[in-house]
Amino acid sequence: MELELRHLKVIRAIDEAGSLTRAAAGLGLAQPALSAQLKRMERALGGELFLRGRHGVRPTELGELVLERARVLVPAVAELQEEARRFSRCGAGAAGVRPSRFRLGGTHGPLLGGLVDRLADAYPKAQVTTSTSWSTQELALMLADGRIDYVLTGVCGRSRPPEEDRLVWRVLADDPVFVMLGEAHPLAGRAEVELGELAGERWATVPGDGCFGECFAAACLRVGFAPEPVYETDTASCVHLVQVGRAVGLCRATFPPMPGLVTVPLAGTPLMWRHLLGHRPAARDLPAADRDGPVSGAGRTAEGVVPSADDTAAAVLAHARAVHAGAVAASPSCARWYRAHPDARVP
Repeated sequence: MELELRHLKVIRAIDEAGSLTRAAAGLGLAQPALSAQLKRMERALGGELFLRGRHGVRPTELGELVLERARVLVPAVAELQEEARRFSRCGAGAAGVRPSRFRLGGTHGPLLGGLVDRLADAYPKAQVTTSTSWSTQELALMLADGRIDYVLTGVCGRSRPPEEDRLVWRVLADDPVFVMLGEAHPLAGRAEVELGELAGERWATVPGDGCFGECFAAACLRVGFAPEPVYETDTASCVHLVQVGRAVGLCRATFPPMPGLVTVPLAGTPLMWRHLLGHRPAARDLPAADRDGPVSGAGRTAEGVVPSADDTAAAVLAHARAVHAGAVAASPSCARWYRAHPDARVP
């Protein structure tokens, strides 16, 4: 038997229900039929996925591995299906029926390159360009002025994004903030680190105009210390300073693995990072004086019908969320954190 998406959905349903009986009822199957299907899947995967007991079932180590992948793949395929339905509703699939360009803006981080890659694959005839800045405010103004189409950025915790009255901001995910440590650091082998244990460390950070610096300083003060003066520099230099033991740094949980350093969760998650995708409102949502061109869903260009602004924004959001899901799966420390915090789910 070859493993299919429907099998992953069944495995997730069993894990969420906690018993074969409850899972079978939720899936509309007889319990013996579900048990037989689970045994076939276990044979195909080479081992038991769940330990059975009087009080239900719990995943084995192999089951945890499969569930980790299922948590990424099942939502990603659902997003792909929704994206396909959106484009089908506005005629996508015919020759030349695609957005003609994607002008992306972003701050430093691992998601912008992945979004470029996905959009270039999905829309090979579209022009994909990027603009980067340390300033979220600058990118928001570029977006509001129509110089770019989308912005990938973020804010800490529940902070409000810039130009909120002029732009639409969609949440990709809420990630914990981790600490970067050199491999030789005394705390590098820990499963998590108390923020107070880092008192006296020197910090490396990248520039920016958001509230993260203030939020970090406030979190440090709550546990009894003020952070030492920082090295403010580019990402590559921050990584180097951490690798050679000159500093420690904060990073998003999706920071990719790199030689010479480890990323470790902060106990109690004192800092969170909210990934955001920004775009301009659809023309019909703007005041009449601000509208540019006809107010309609899908338009028509020299190449043919194109998806509406709403549909295109939804597709870009789906791609960005898939990039984030891939970044989670590619980071062992991030994937472990999400396994340990099953209630922390991306949208």
